[in-house]
Amino acid sequence: MRISKVMTFVLSFALLSAGAAFAAPAKKAAKAKPVTITVVEMTGNANGSQDEGLNEGLKQFIGGEVEIVKVDREAALKDPKYKGLNMDYMPLYLVEKTKVTEEKFAEPIKYGQLAVTDDFIVFEKQTRHGVYANKEAVPNQLEIFVMSQCPYGVLAENRIIDAMKLDKLPKDVNVNIRYIVSEGRNGQEFNSLHGDAEWEENVRQLIIKNKYPKKFWKYLEIRNKNYQSSLWDQAAEQAGINPKVFRKYWNEGVKMLKEEIKHAEEYNVNGSPTVIWEGRVVTDMGSLAEIPGFEGLAQTYGSAAAQAPAGQC
Repeated sequence: MRISKVMTFVLSFALLSAGAAFAAPAKKAAKAKPVTITVVEMTGNANGSQDEGLNEGLKQFIGGEVEIVKVDREAALKDPKYKGLNMDYMPLYLVEKTKVTEEKFAEPIKYGQLAVTDDFIVFEKQTRHGVYANKEAVPNQLEIFVMSQCPYGVLAENRIIDAMKLDKLPKDVNVNIRYIVSEGRNGQEFNSLHGDAEWEENVRQLIIKNKYPKKFWKYLEIRNKNYQSSLWDQAAEQAGINPKVFRKYWNEGVKMLKEEIKHAEEYNVNGSPTVIWEGRVVTDMGSLAEIPGFEGLAQTYGSAAAQAPAGQC
């Protein structure tokens, strides 16, 4: 599940607020006007429509009465009320700007995590699923962004591997594993959530994918059985790859990993695993089965490796 830093902030604060509400004595108060949350969405597109989880999180966080108003993207593009807003990514959440909401979201606004207009507090790219409306479709391309030592990312890869073996994927699909890291600081090459060993493994996998593509999935299947082990060389040998080749291509692999940073930033990817279908649709492994052609992924095949990841790094 992809949840942004702002969404995490919203949900965490909502839980604290809920607890405080139960503890506080009941008071009679004047009924406040409901806060309007406008959701600009792609009507009829499940991935580009409102996010029920974000709806609930915002309701709890804001408190009081909240009114959800849905607006079709095509209508919003013609309405002067929404002029100047970025509608490249759907859905777009617009919280009515009031004294109350500005106070509620003061921290993420201060740090530039949320934009503010005259009328709205703007939540761009804050949903678990979405559609890049203006990106050109890349037919049959399935990209899965992972951290190579993230347990949820490994589960996603294993599910794809099992689906390949059982012929449960569309025949023409091109599956591409992508990698999540950030630029290094203080002399480090990269920063990776699970440490240096993770980005080094990312580099090895990129080298295999680029130089030995026919052995990539075999290596991944073997490596994922003990993905935190330092014995990557044994996995390479079992996949038919001489471990010495990584030294030869290491600098090239590092350059490829730097390109991965740019690609992940293009799609605002920060959680492992994140799925991008045909260069436009953002989703997760649990919902991939809802896309036509991937219905076979809805099944479970009796092994832990085949289960869809229920979380995210």
